[in-house]
Amino acid sequence: MKHLLSTADLSREDAIGLLDVAEEMTQVSTHSVKKLPVLRGQTVVNLFFEDSTRTRISFEAAAKRLSADVINFSAKGSSVSKGESLQDTAQTLGAMGADAVVVRHNGSGTPYRLATTGWIDAGVVNAGDGTHEHPTQALLDSFTLRRTLTGSPASGPGGNARGTDLAGTTVAVVGDILHSRVARSNVHLLTTLGARVVLIAPPTLLPWGVDTWPAEVFYDFDNALDAHDFDAVMMLRVQFERMHQSFFPNTREYSRLWGLTAARYHRLPDHTAIMHPGPMNRGFEICAQAADSPRAVILNQVENGVAVRMAVLYSLLTGQEGAL
Repeated sequence: MKHLLSTADLSREDAIGLLDVAEEMTQVSTHSVKKLPVLRGQTVVNLFFEDSTRTRISFEAAAKRLSADVINFSAKGSSVSKGESLQDTAQTLGAMGADAVVVRHNGSGTPYRLATTGWIDAGVVNAGDGTHEHPTQALLDSFTLRRTLTGSPASGPGGNARGTDLAGTTVAVVGDILHSRVARSNVHLLTTLGARVVLIAPPTLLPWGVDTWPAEVFYDFDNALDAHDFDAVMMLRVQFERMHQSFFPNTREYSRLWGLTAARYHRLPDHTAIMHPGPMNRGFEICAQAADSPRAVILNQVENGVAVRMAVLYSLLTGQEGAL
């Protein structure tokens, strides 16, 4: 694997292979020294043009646990703010010897440009590009879900999910599908792994062409709960920062119709995992009772992000996609 740009590029075998490597990476947390020397001498650049907490820190932790050197780049305070182009930034990083570039950008397709233009001879990982994709988030979501469904601990060492997919599961993705790169990556990956995906959103927050996606669509949350016993419900944040017009009457109306309220939480089957890619808006798209419940695996998703990103960087920079 030279780059990770989209979950649509992953076959079932590719995806399971990465998840299985991530299972092995969880064992590192049990070591007295939480490091592996596999990427010693390699340089990973976190090239972030958008604000991030979980993803940037997770990639930094992943690279350091693999003994790579890490350079964190933020557009704020850099030459980008002086007008430097993406090409010049990439070529500068290449001249400094970057072996892998983890890029987040508000422009959809930016990681693809970096990977295909020849501006830099480095592996490229898409850490979120506009409203397009966020493949490592989808991988960690599937890792967490696979753990939960096999009766393993939702995070940490001790998983027994190796080699398994998500066949037979039904996952609801609820909220701002239109602006969500997480939703797009999850639809691709979950269906590749055999899951059934149900999208729930107001019509105004569904993208054009959603009827061609491999997913069932509901406009009414309660109707979807009547129709399916979900194995997982993934709530999405409404991305107001990407909105330049009104997509629903008001926040109270949205929460009442499409939020995971206490009443809807109690309608879910006992085995349903509650997921959220973060950051959460408590009391808006998800109630505190659901977010803090024993069925919530939201913090497990964060923890698993490090192991999954370790697996991605390991596969990218060593060329090995199997066991360590």
